[in-house]
Amino acid sequence: MQNWDFATTAYLEGDREDAWRQALSSLGLKGGPATSSQRFIGVISALSTPHESEYIYLSSSAQKIVIGEADPSTVMLCLVMDGHGNLIQPNGEYSEVLRRNLVFGPVLAGAGFDFQSDFRLLIVRMPRSLVMPRLLFPLAGKLELIVGDSEFTEIFSDMLESMVQRIGRLTLDQIRSIESSITEFLAMCVMSEGGSDKLGGVTGRRASLLQRVSQIIERRLSESELSLADIAQESGMSVRNLQKLFETFQKTFSTYVRTRRLERCRDDLGSYLTRQLSISEICYRWGFTDPAYFSRAFRDEFGVAPREYRKNPHFHNSASQEGRPSLRGRPQRWLPLDDKGPERADLSDIIHGPAHERALIGSSPDQREHYLPATAKTVHWGYFSRFIPPVLEIRSGDIVTIECLTHHAYDDYERMIKDDPGAEDVFHWTSEEKNVDRRGAGPMDASTFGRGAGEGFGVHICTGPVAVAGAKPGDVLEVRILSTTPRISGNREFSGKAFGSNAAAFWGFHYHDLLTEPKEREVITIYEVDCNSGGRYAKAVYNYRWTPQTDPYGVLHPRIDYPGVPVDHSTITKNFGVLKDITIPVRPHFGVMGLAPDNSGLVDSVPPSHFGGNLDNWRVGAGSVVYLPVAVAGGLLSVGDPHASQGDAEACGTAIECSMTGEFQLILHKRRELTNPALMDLNYPLIETDDEWVISGFSHPNYLDELGQDAQSEIYKKSSVDLAMRDAFRKVRRFLMAMRDLSEDEAISLISVAVDFGVTQVADGNWGVHAIVRKSLFEEDSRA
Repeated sequence: MQNWDFATTAYLEGDREDAWRQALSSLGLKGGPATSSQRFIGVISALSTPHESEYIYLSSSAQKIVIGEADPSTVMLCLVMDGHGNLIQPNGEYSEVLRRNLVFGPVLAGAGFDFQSDFRLLIVRMPRSLVMPRLLFPLAGKLELIVGDSEFTEIFSDMLESMVQRIGRLTLDQIRSIESSITEFLAMCVMSEGGSDKLGGVTGRRASLLQRVSQIIERRLSESELSLADIAQESGMSVRNLQKLFETFQKTFSTYVRTRRLERCRDDLGSYLTRQLSISEICYRWGFTDPAYFSRAFRDEFGVAPREYRKNPHFHNSASQEGRPSLRGRPQRWLPLDDKGPERADLSDIIHGPAHERALIGSSPDQREHYLPATAKTVHWGYFSRFIPPVLEIRSGDIVTIECLTHHAYDDYERMIKDDPGAEDVFHWTSEEKNVDRRGAGPMDASTFGRGAGEGFGVHICTGPVAVAGAKPGDVLEVRILSTTPRISGNREFSGKAFGSNAAAFWGFHYHDLLTEPKEREVITIYEVDCNSGGRYAKAVYNYRWTPQTDPYGVLHPRIDYPGVPVDHSTITKNFGVLKDITIPVRPHFGVMGLAPDNSGLVDSVPPSHFGGNLDNWRVGAGSVVYLPVAVAGGLLSVGDPHASQGDAEACGTAIECSMTGEFQLILHKRRELTNPALMDLNYPLIETDDEWVISGFSHPNYLDELGQDAQSEIYKKSSVDLAMRDAFRKVRRFLMAMRDLSEDEAISLISVAVDFGVTQVADGNWGVHAIVRKSLFEEDSRA
């Protein structure tokens, strides 16, 4: 499936109308505001499916919206969600349309709407071959208005309007169901409206009769010996009259039954619900008795063999979740849904209304500096997704100050949460209320382990996302980190001080190599971070062993298995004087910095990948630049997991996790304008400091695609430093050959004698190795 979003707010005022017309033109439509207005706003959300159906949502001011070119292979269904005006026929005939009216018919040049007010409109364009076999009556030569007086039509309108609110959040299986339902609902709407001259001049009575016959056929499709006589007998008609009824609608009984059986087989071949059935079993299930004949008929009907249709992701979205559960990362079979689009019904909790209807922070087109606080409404906890609406929209070159909270703040509530309004808002959790419910990419009902909503399959509090106007797949976003500031405690008892937490946790590299008893233990160390001007150190305050904690909802957490669980300090023993006389150098940085990946489901925030994410490289601090490849419209940058300090490898599983505020400048590099060889084919997060290029390698550079349907489980089992080293080597070799025009032999020699490799982290599922190329090796020292 392909999604596309457009908003005029991303353009300067003088460019908005032209941009709107161009956007409409790309969809085969013509339009534009009736009068020039500096406040003109237009929004488009569009979705196209492998079946070549299109779902287009338009919201704008009064204007004409008409079809540019006729398309005889396509039919169109429209719902006027808001506004009033006129339905335009190609011959210039007008008829009034109001809110909740439906319109159906062929795609004809010049047909459309003349809206006299602000409007919202849904346009569904579907292949005629997909729709007409189910409608059972010929198509009229014009657009037909369905006023929507009946209760059934109201239900249909409600369904379509609800679909608009989720237009970009549906799996392919759900889209298939909708495509099938739309035609059935449409036919029933025609009957409910009554009248003697509905679509194509067919009487409502005949349409109603044929619809009743078709429902009998649907119920008995699986009967291999189903005959015209059987249907005639059940419907109370003679065989001759039933034949004539089909002929009235230019069909035959046998071709109709065969088409419906093939369509049912196609649905089963693409559905996760029937993946356990063989192709032959599906064939027999819907009344075919000869698998060879079925295969030929399927290819003739859909242009592809059944086996190819089942395995080709272009045609469907199939996956399963299998295997044993793990403590970190989603287990296989954690939901009976496909991995490409997990738990879509649960995604409403991350969408505070459609993206175009959300109140954005600091989104004035003239504003060049923005401030994004961390609140329960501006963070997403434990996952990335291209379906999260942006909380801020900016232009390339703008400066954004972003507050980031550590998900470990509840390790010491008094020092890191108390009397801090933003932190209290995000972490608020009582027996009655939890401000940020979802924490991770798992099921909302905690049906896997019972830990809590999201199951902790992903742990980081990410502030954002921030959309950059004009960003499109293939572009590169340059993120300049201008400054980092530790977050001062809101508690007056610790005035002027900042604190962080380090958890030696079960996912750490050390955990199964402990010397002293008890060997399975998790230890929290609380640090004070120097905030004085010129101060660059941290010192330990105390540590304690994690004890089983019961969260406000009554769930017991024997380990650190769910983020943001309040730690009851009456259950722990604090050990002061730890790491005595040791001063830790501070290297403030952001562990998580990433763009939204182009995947249909929620993506665990822990494993880093080609889109960035949980890089955990201490070089991502003030003065550095991170280049990220754009995968979705707007880029959708999120930042989180702030660290006061971390060593390469992050061996025990965490750094000094310390809430922090960063100042960033975001610069968009359009794909067609890229000249730097290092950025022209960028498919990984690239870090640049004043003195170095830092190339990020991972065990699996794009694990979501490499590891298939169970990627978010398998990545926790398959990582190794060897694989990450191999990836880093290949990337730095390509980098040197492109940047310096070196031969492969030259690059290999240079890598061995002058490039430093380091272990970035062995804590994040997808382990990392980075390669450091010093700029002093080359004559010039310039940024990209």
